[in-house]
Amino acid sequence: MNDERKWDLVRRRDRAGDGQFVYAVTSTGIFCRPSCPSRRPRQQGVRFFDTPAAAQRGGFRACKRCRPTSGAALATIDDAITRASRYLTRHADQTVPLSALARVARVSASHLQRQFKRALGVSPREFQAACRATRFRDELRDGSDVTTALYAAGYGSPSRVYEGSPTGVGMPPATYRRGGAGATIDYTSVRTPLGWLLVATTGKGVCAVQLGDTRAALVSALEREFPAAILVDSPRMSKAWVASIVARLRGDATGIDVPLDVRGTAFQWRVWQALRDIPSGETRAYSAVARAIGQPSAVRAVARACATNPVCAVVPCHRVVAKDGAPGGYRWGAKRKAQLLAAESARAGGRSRTASKAK
Repeated sequence: MNDERKWDLVRRRDRAGDGQFVYAVTSTGIFCRPSCPSRRPRQQGVRFFDTPAAAQRGGFRACKRCRPTSGAALATIDDAITRASRYLTRHADQTVPLSALARVARVSASHLQRQFKRALGVSPREFQAACRATRFRDELRDGSDVTTALYAAGYGSPSRVYEGSPTGVGMPPATYRRGGAGATIDYTSVRTPLGWLLVATTGKGVCAVQLGDTRAALVSALEREFPAAILVDSPRMSKAWVASIVARLRGDATGIDVPLDVRGTAFQWRVWQALRDIPSGETRAYSAVARAIGQPSAVRAVARACATNPVCAVVPCHRVVAKDGAPGGYRWGAKRKAQLLAAESARAGGRSRTASKAK
């Protein structure tokens, strides 16, 4: 939105501008919402800022009349993002231009694009692509054939489906539709200090690493995900992969890298890679991970990516903690998270002491 458009909203005290920007008056040193009922200043004495924080950094004070830093004002863009995300979810099968989405959200297109990605970590287009992939998988699970499912989900052609890999790298849509029918998924389960561990692989790599209280519960979860696949409790499973994962559960960060074949959005993969970059024995706050991937405002989206991590230990989501240092949540249980962190910390301390003696 250019300055002329912003001034027009200010001049008309239009609430459509609230949450998109604030304006500051150089003669008074005060900044306001566009809808502020105060007397309109001269246009040449007005400066525009994207956020109240930016205006404050510029040396301006918040208006006591319209209170541009109040929760009501700050909630405006959150409401817009909620309206936009709900609309995209409902219309995953349609092409939604950004301009049309902006009208639904009741903010400008440029502001929506910027704030949507800042809040959720993905652009509106990427968000809709994830919704479309989810709908596609749901259609396949409900028994639709691949052609019906791809058009119902909004893919314009079969090539778009295969480009997006909505069912993962190692499993074609037709196979996924049949609950994995015809696909062979090897798995094994072993006891570890943290309970039972299940590791499952396709021909492309590891597709699941789960922790649980019983072996039966873990196998049942795998069966629910791929009800028609050939699940083999197999000695063909790479013993080196399993040994490497078990070692990581004991705090040992050394060993081979395990190839992965898991479904995830582009944003999830960026988060998961950032988690793999955290050294063993160290932790990061969710906000630090968000900054590491270049999305400092996407803290909630980072937390969701951690919660949906399908391969514990391989993608070490246990190394992400709350801002105050508290352990925070963990998909496989807070107690297991604490044990993992303690084991890694002890191992890291031992390495540090060894290095010091060597010096």
